[in-house]
Amino acid sequence: MSIDIAIIGVGKIARDQHVPAINGNKAFRLVATASRSGGIENTENFDTIEALLAARSDVSAVSLCMPPQVRFAAAVAAIRAGRHVMLEKPPGATIAEVRALATLAREAGVTLFATWHSRHADGVAPAKAWLAERTIRKVRIDWMEDVREWHPGQAWIWQAGGLGVFDTGINALSILTEILPFPVHLAKADLSFPSNCDTPIAVTLDFAAPENAEVGAVFDWRHEGDPVWNITVETSEGVLRLRNGGAVMEIDGETQTLEDVGEYPGLYARFADLLAQGASDVDDTPLVHVADAFMLGRRVAVEPFTE
Repeated sequence: MSIDIAIIGVGKIARDQHVPAINGNKAFRLVATASRSGGIENTENFDTIEALLAARSDVSAVSLCMPPQVRFAAAVAAIRAGRHVMLEKPPGATIAEVRALATLAREAGVTLFATWHSRHADGVAPAKAWLAERTIRKVRIDWMEDVREWHPGQAWIWQAGGLGVFDTGINALSILTEILPFPVHLAKADLSFPSNCDTPIAVTLDFAAPENAEVGAVFDWRHEGDPVWNITVETSEGVLRLRNGGAVMEIDGETQTLEDVGEYPGLYARFADLLAQGASDVDDTPLVHVADAFMLGRRVAVEPFTE
């Protein structure tokens, strides 16, 4: 029996990723949306999540795809109405919000799934398994793209709470914290802020890790040309590289054969499993690293940003 689900916030990511993933999973049936900017063809749309919750008692779960600054109130409304909740990344505007939602969901007896879609890239699980048996010496993350190409017109990412380059860099952090067999914590950061923006356009991060392993990252939205979404791990027994956001895995330069699942189909498969188990999955570790960068990082002023 399928679960009736609604999407809250119908933007590009919802249309391009969430809708196809839901339609391709027999565990779910998309029955409604809530969005002031328009819904999905042949699907009932409401202006607000409150209106949807009041009118559609059949909706058991909601997938929240709006920007993080406004997601908390929607999640609270859904949980208090007894609905299961899936959160797009990042799961909240602050760590405190995410932890409050986890407590609220636990008390209400509903499932809360704080998603990290990049953890479901095809190479991530095999990379985690390969690294578990090796000594890690150095990790280098290069996460660079042209913001004008990949985030056009998204003014909210430059406003307080929008995260700036961390909006995509957090994908790399979600992979890092999934594949490493040990925890790391931030030791140093430089954050480059355009003079007309509240969030950074580029950052460099250095992490403290066990056994003197070197772990560092560069995120940059000023990159021109093809995007670079790579994680390189030097170990005692070879070099592992995840390319294209984790979709491609190389060992010593040789491309590995991977199962082709896809990130968002993987997310909804995981959500279905959690619902079947009556469990939640709320890992805020990637967001902790971002918060630490804002707390610890040195602010560097750079030229203004214009579209």
